[in-house]
Amino acid sequence: MSTFKELGLSQEILATLSANGFEKPTPIQTQAIPLVLKGHDLIGLAQTGTGKTAAFGLPMIEKLLADGRRADPRNIRALVLAPTRELVNQIATNLKLFVKKSPLKIGVVVGGVSINKQTEQLARGVDILVATPGRLLDLVARKAVTLTQGRYLVLDEADQMLDLGFIHDLRKISKLVPKNRQTLLFSATMPKQIAELAGEYLTDPLKVEVTPPGKAADKIEQYVHFVPGKDLKTTILKQSLTDNPDGLSLVFSRTKHGAEKLMKHLDHVGFKAASIHGNKSQGQRERALKGFRDGEIRVLVATDVAARGIDIPGVTHVYNYDLPEVPDAYVHRIGRTARNGRDGIAIAFCTPDEIRLLRDIEKLMGIQIEIASGEAPADQARSSKGRGGRGNGQQRGNGGGQHRGNGGGQRPKRPAREPAVTGGFAGDDLLRDDRPQKNERRDHRAAGHGHHDGRSEGNRNHENRKHHGRPGPKQDGRRHGEGQPGNRRERGQGMRRADNGGRQG
Repeated sequence: MSTFKELGLSQEILATLSANGFEKPTPIQTQAIPLVLKGHDLIGLAQTGTGKTAAFGLPMIEKLLADGRRADPRNIRALVLAPTRELVNQIATNLKLFVKKSPLKIGVVVGGVSINKQTEQLARGVDILVATPGRLLDLVARKAVTLTQGRYLVLDEADQMLDLGFIHDLRKISKLVPKNRQTLLFSATMPKQIAELAGEYLTDPLKVEVTPPGKAADKIEQYVHFVPGKDLKTTILKQSLTDNPDGLSLVFSRTKHGAEKLMKHLDHVGFKAASIHGNKSQGQRERALKGFRDGEIRVLVATDVAARGIDIPGVTHVYNYDLPEVPDAYVHRIGRTARNGRDGIAIAFCTPDEIRLLRDIEKLMGIQIEIASGEAPADQARSSKGRGGRGNGQQRGNGGGQHRGNGGGQRPKRPAREPAVTGGFAGDDLLRDDRPQKNERRDHRAAGHGHHDGRSEGNRNHENRKHHGRPGPKQDGRRHGEGQPGNRRERGQGMRRADNGGRQG
């Protein structure tokens, strides 16, 4: 199918899409929309940036409009859950575009903003509520909203919600939505826990998959700098940023403290930098993202809270300043560049204690990341075959990623995953069990795991190289360092990672 009309959408929806420049459905939309319209529970495997919001949003809106009802006060007709504030806001913005000129109301519930205003919004009832799990349960506990009229439940970025420790929240919420609902689960990866979650909460789900898990965009060039410690990471990063003044750079750090410290240092030495992480208020996060999107901020230092919630087409470089602890997080991080068909450069830094993380990333992606400078520890050296530059084997030469040069690269192989899910019902007692309650939780930040890259061929000492946006070929240049990993926490089991801290929503 090559048009939205062929997918079975109504003239009203088609007119809205046409008016907003939507001409051709993406692969995930082509596969998912007809199945959702037919009422099937669905597992959708797709990376961010593939059009998932329209894949579940358009058919859901179509069915809500056809139903013609309105939500009662303090109730909802459809619920979309996402792990971070940024992602919730992004989803809600898209849905509001799709319901223009229709009577449907979109509600937004996230932490970090006034809960009283959200209570007022819910008092009138909303058709589609987009929420982070923790703040939603807070509002349910306050009797500000009930989910008993919900007929659609969407779990977006389900793997990230599990990474953040939201499994208990998801179980509680699924029991508050009626059993006779349609459940849609979307995830970039399919670890065992997601498959178990799907088995519990979906009924005879169908599965659609695009962009196999573990695959980075073909137009991303990947490099790694082997360094003895963080001092050299910072030195190479600053040199790379200096050599690419027109670039828009996203730098990932593993912890909130590390992200803030690095941002302040970069700002102090003259770079236009800002940070986004769990200790920032919602207003601060939104201002940082706006400044980055508008180009007033050229360097955004982030924890993994931003890995899936940032959709800014102009990002030219992603730096993994710290490698993530979960390989999939690396794929999501570098996926912030090379969007909408553009080129991008991903640069990772790897210290001796991060070599295991780097190897896990390479194993997931089926490549060896090309070495920009330094050497892997002797006992961890890899063969010179199979360097990973760009996914399609091409590498670029100099500059902000627009001109290709020489160098090797091997297209990554990727693994796949699977899921499945079932329902439950509402009840206040469900809000009081299996959770330490207040201080634990929540929606807030996106899970952090960092990945690392790096390796064979073209090793060079960063001293002899020219930083122009990508590590250059062996003879002519060095490569720059990359972004930092993001923080991550795991709640329900009482486990927390480096980034633990206050509640976010």
